[in-house]
Amino acid sequence: MGFFPSKATVKARCTSLSAWELPKESSAVAPDHIWSNRDMDPVAPEDQTWSAYTWMAYWATEVVSLGSWQTGGSMLSAGLSWREAIPAVVVGAFCTSIPMVLNGAIGADLHVPFSVIVRASFGYYLGFFAIVSRCILAMFWLGSVTTNGSMAVTVMIQAIWPSYARIPNHINTNMGITTEGMISFLLFWLIQLPLFLIPPQKLRPLFIAKLIITPTAALATMGWCVHKAGGAGPVFAQPAALTGAAKAWQFLASMSSVSGGLATLACNIPDFSRYAKTNRGQYVQLPFIPTVYTLGMLIGIIGSSATAVIYGKLIWNPLTIYGYWIQTGSSGGRAAAFFCGFAWAVSQACTNITANSISAANDLTVLFPRYMNIRRGCIVAAIIGAWVFVPWRIVASAANFLTFMGGYAVFLAPIAGIMAADYWIVKNRHVDVPALYDPHGRYRYRGGVNWRALMALLLAIGPNMPGLIYTVGSTSGTHIKITDGAKHLYKFDWLFGFVVSIAVYTALSKLFPAENSLVAATVRTREESDELATEKVLNGEATGSQSGSTADEALEGEKVARQDVNAI
Repeated sequence: MGFFPSKATVKARCTSLSAWELPKESSAVAPDHIWSNRDMDPVAPEDQTWSAYTWMAYWATEVVSLGSWQTGGSMLSAGLSWREAIPAVVVGAFCTSIPMVLNGAIGADLHVPFSVIVRASFGYYLGFFAIVSRCILAMFWLGSVTTNGSMAVTVMIQAIWPSYARIPNHINTNMGITTEGMISFLLFWLIQLPLFLIPPQKLRPLFIAKLIITPTAALATMGWCVHKAGGAGPVFAQPAALTGAAKAWQFLASMSSVSGGLATLACNIPDFSRYAKTNRGQYVQLPFIPTVYTLGMLIGIIGSSATAVIYGKLIWNPLTIYGYWIQTGSSGGRAAAFFCGFAWAVSQACTNITANSISAANDLTVLFPRYMNIRRGCIVAAIIGAWVFVPWRIVASAANFLTFMGGYAVFLAPIAGIMAADYWIVKNRHVDVPALYDPHGRYRYRGGVNWRALMALLLAIGPNMPGLIYTVGSTSGTHIKITDGAKHLYKFDWLFGFVVSIAVYTALSKLFPAENSLVAATVRTREESDELATEKVLNGEATGSQSGSTADEALEGEKVARQDVNAI
């Protein structure tokens, strides 16, 4: 009867919650008192299955998508000609391929996920900021991509039953979706859900299937448009609508939009590279990402340019083209629309797996190791991203929110930069892997926060915040006054954040080194880590007490040292 639940109620709730606990698994790296499971640990040798060919299939399937088809259209609409748009894509994709390789090497070498690696640079507890930020973003995009995939399902169903387009709508118009759209959304969600449960080390057949299906549909659509129009259309003859400084700034904005679109993967690429057979295979990303991204955009530009001749207007969404095929009523047009719609549905489902589902699942596994593994995390992410976030309403009406999420590269770029600088420059590729799992280990820093990473994060994000606020406000119709310099800076927000974070973090780490976080060689097992800690204690080197560390860091180190002595 009172406000607080009774003891019996509390006990029942705790009992029901404990029923969801995963079995506590022994770990070769995590301390015994830390809850861990197999999905958090370094990948076992038998599960390290990714080769250079897997990487090429991965990126070919990731980049050939509805987004890359439409990329060229956004650049041409902004005032660039195809002669400027192509270099913008090449440079932007190449800029992103650099952190892909730098951070991919961390996963390929240590075989641990992003949500564990990030502790080495940010500290055990500040790392949760990066983990939560990436997790929320991944689940948001999972819902958004599911919405786009459901549109491909609509095309498939309409191709079989054209009357599907005439289903009466019983959903309020302000919800941003119709009854037809909701049915398609549910069907696509149910179809892709089992695919989320495929372990990452067994995704290669799925990549190969998409590598065959989706590019075939994209090339076939482009070929039909060019044949029907009798040529590539008027786009390639159009000059740039911008000149001088305006063109230069728009080029930078277009380049950064490509980099920002891949910003999430630049952070969480270790979630996949941890399954690599060797560190060498993932280096193929450096030339391959710009190549396939440019080819995907060119297919979209050529196909969409031809639609201006066929339909009298530019159509930048291939699904709209298939809608016209269905409207012709011919069996051939409807069959082609079905198979092309199927190809793009496969493309969106694979994008959700590679860029969103597994990423969010790894984060949830680290955030809630007692209850989450990768399989459970994928299911939770699918439910939250597709249903709790109500993505169809966001996609339909919240243009300012979409703009903000697109500008989330402001936050992700410095995370990727700090990770790369810490591993390659500060720690010289030497990491104590077991310490990444220990809240009182060498990567605790000061109260679980590496202030150097925090400063680099703030200095990289701060200058871009006025531009982000201005852009979001403009999209929603709110007029905000900022300087032209702030507007221009935001146009290459990803590149700025990545470079500045590397410079600041490296400088602070060299001027004020956290010597306790440095090891002479990579430590891969708990036994090796314990031996190193014991040697330090016996030699009278209190962890963190070396010159260059702050007093608080030294105090934290002494606590760890005392724990080590007690263990001895």
